[in-house]
Amino acid sequence: MAALDQKSPNVLLQSLCCRITGKSEADVAHQFQYAVRVIGSNYAPTIERDEFLVSEKIKKELLKQRREADAALFSELHRKLQTQGVLKHRWSILYLLLSLCEDPRKPSGRVGNYSALFAQALPRDAHSTPFYCARPQSLPLSYPERAAVAHNSTSMGTSGVSSLGMYSINGPTPPPQSLLAGHPAQPAGDPLRGSRLAWALPLTGSPSASAPTSRAPVAPSGPAPRPIHRQRRDGDGSAEISEAALVRDILYVFQGIDGKFIKMSAPENCYKIDSKVPLCKSLCDTSSRLAELGWLHNKVRKYTDSRSLDRAFGLVGQSFCASLHQELKEYYRLLSVLHSQLQVEDDQGVNIGGDSNLTLRRLLVWTYDPKVRLKTLAALVDYCQGRKGGELASAVHAYGKTGDPHMRALVQHILSLVSHPILNFLYRWIYDGELEDTYHEFFVASDPTVKTDRLWHDKYSLRKSMIPSFITMDQARKVLLIGKSINFLHQVCHDRTPPGKIMPASKSADSLKDAVELFTDLEGAFQEKIDAAYFETSKYLLDVLNKNYLLLEHLQAMRRYLLLGQGDFIRHLMDLLKPELARPATTLYQHNLTGILETAVRATNAQFDSPEILKRLDVRLLEVSPGDTGWDVFSLDYHVEGPIATVFTRECMAQYLRVFNFLWRAKRMEYTLTDIWKSQMCNAKLLKSMPELSGVLHQCHILASEMVHFIHQMQYYITFEVLECSWDELWNKVQRAQDLDHIIAAHDVFLDTVISRCLLDTNNRSLLNQLRAVFDQIIEFQNAQEALYRSALEELQLRLQFEDKKRQRQEEGEWGVTAEQEAEENKRVQEFKDTIPKMCSQLRLLTHFYQGIVQEFLRLLMTSPDESLQFLSFRLDFNEHYKARDPRLRASLGATRGRRSSNI
Repeated sequence: MAALDQKSPNVLLQSLCCRITGKSEADVAHQFQYAVRVIGSNYAPTIERDEFLVSEKIKKELLKQRREADAALFSELHRKLQTQGVLKHRWSILYLLLSLCEDPRKPSGRVGNYSALFAQALPRDAHSTPFYCARPQSLPLSYPERAAVAHNSTSMGTSGVSSLGMYSINGPTPPPQSLLAGHPAQPAGDPLRGSRLAWALPLTGSPSASAPTSRAPVAPSGPAPRPIHRQRRDGDGSAEISEAALVRDILYVFQGIDGKFIKMSAPENCYKIDSKVPLCKSLCDTSSRLAELGWLHNKVRKYTDSRSLDRAFGLVGQSFCASLHQELKEYYRLLSVLHSQLQVEDDQGVNIGGDSNLTLRRLLVWTYDPKVRLKTLAALVDYCQGRKGGELASAVHAYGKTGDPHMRALVQHILSLVSHPILNFLYRWIYDGELEDTYHEFFVASDPTVKTDRLWHDKYSLRKSMIPSFITMDQARKVLLIGKSINFLHQVCHDRTPPGKIMPASKSADSLKDAVELFTDLEGAFQEKIDAAYFETSKYLLDVLNKNYLLLEHLQAMRRYLLLGQGDFIRHLMDLLKPELARPATTLYQHNLTGILETAVRATNAQFDSPEILKRLDVRLLEVSPGDTGWDVFSLDYHVEGPIATVFTRECMAQYLRVFNFLWRAKRMEYTLTDIWKSQMCNAKLLKSMPELSGVLHQCHILASEMVHFIHQMQYYITFEVLECSWDELWNKVQRAQDLDHIIAAHDVFLDTVISRCLLDTNNRSLLNQLRAVFDQIIEFQNAQEALYRSALEELQLRLQFEDKKRQRQEEGEWGVTAEQEAEENKRVQEFKDTIPKMCSQLRLLTHFYQGIVQEFLRLLMTSPDESLQFLSFRLDFNEHYKARDPRLRASLGATRGRRSSNI
């Protein structure tokens, strides 16, 4: 090759002439000079550059020379050359070969003598195949324009493939013999005009007179049928119809046109031979088998004609129709070859027993592959009825799961055309965030009525029916997230960064090769593209939310304030709010509470938080009911807006408020019990001088201890087992989140877990009611103890005043008290002592109610399916105090242990 590269073009051209002709350099002087003139001539551009027509002229010349096998081999080699794509200018090479074989001494300038080129037989190392290739070729043949050169032609269709083969029922009139390709009387102005006549023939005349003139067919190998005389003109109807007439009729049926003897039967939806036509059974059966091809053609053609003009069918549907048109185009080429062969036989008077003539048996052989392909297309058309967009692509993909490699290649080619618009939609969506889906074919749907604040949740969604079967649900979800992230950045975050800077730019789906490469390697190239765009876009969005909008800081603020995680702040706020919240709810003013909130912030570690967070912290007053105090309607609030509202939605904030109210009430119980304990400790020494109160005070201490134990265990459960554990899981998930959806899902799971385990869901409503009843009993106990201490302290104060007065009178030298005063004092003391039994009975009643509520609460905990609640019941009754008092607890405990052992 290196030696050839160093030679001049003239030397290479002369070597090519010697190689083709098999002669020495001296003997190819004329061919070499003509080749030089052809290469350097300026008339070549005026010749239509149609590779197909030139190759057909070569095969036709071979057929004229009775070299059918060589024509078949040439067709196979030419097909392989087209599929390899090694040469870019195949037409030029073929035309050069034709020009070299022309005798330069002829004045006509027509490429008509190929004997020098095909003097030697072609090599026999390749098998002959039918002209209908396995892979359809898309050649830009403008058949209606070529039809203008036909003699006495009538009007044809104006749309490429759609007008092919649309002859009248009576068939075309034979053209003048002077216009036939390769005939001596052919005009010299257009060397390829004869081949064009095969596609544009007149539409008048009888089908028995002639057939369209075009390229010659490829004769199959094998023994020839028994010679039968072929009649060139139809008889009077009394004699048996000749096979030649049937062949001519069949060729029209192949195009979906009724012949003279074979017509479409509408009731039976098939082609049938007229019952009045005399015909032997073998020819009748063979004709019926061949006529099926026309029925299949009509089925496919009817679908394409009805859908091609339907704009609502969408781009995917139009691509599907285009792929069917390509297949029909290849089918029409075969028919053109068959018409051409029939015309050649009519011109040359070939008998039916020859090697190159058309017979029904040969048509069966030559149309076997086209029939299989048309059957596949017809079945595909039936399966795709009523489908569009991605659903249509899924239907085509389903038909590619076959063991036949040829059919799989056919469906794969159709799928590449059908999926090309989907790939364009996908590229525009994941790289630009644009969704131009006019006919709703893409699997990503958009709702234009959704406002910006709900863009992430409601504006974009997946059309599951339009997800192609060759795209997994995980890939579709990632595609949705990529485009949604881009639109969220632009419309909600107001980020003006071009998409090209967020992720590396990728080529668009400009060619079908892209669709084939991607959709045939879904786990490779396609997955890599989706993953790359997904990771880059999601990472950029999370960075923007965390850096510009402090998403993680706001999440921690929710934990500290609404979930009472900032202990010093909550305690100090409760101390400052106690006087206000003890008042009736109707007397509260929000601006007063807001001022107290700001005071609590400045006095605790909350002052060191970001101003962006503190300005969102506010006070909310809930709806007031009759008899409510400030404790019942007070709530903290946290304002969210902008991009972070996508995570902290209205629903989430409502759940936060529910949890805050529950935690605030539980914290109030802890605060109340602390006040109760402090009151008991402070008054214990003062009331030692009143021994009649020892029993009552002891009862108060016992009940308060029970309540403190209950509330401490509940607080431990809520704070550590619920809030801290759930928060730790949430924070770990947020740190590992790959996209915003992961954060939203983790946050929703966190809130649902807190709501459920804090007994705020519908399943634990009875438990929550019992717990609230316990809280109410604590408030009742506080009121009862305060009344007891208030009465005792008043009595103590009166006794001290009486003693002081008595001592003062004694110091003055008088009697301390008179009999009347002493009797009055004793009467008052006795009245106070008479109230003590009432206090004791009130405390016993309060204790009884409280213990009954706790016992029912424990029973519900033990029967709960949640193991954490079962363990809570064990801690609340660690010494089995309540179990000894209530037999139902022993039964429930035994059932719980049995259930646990069976699970183990």
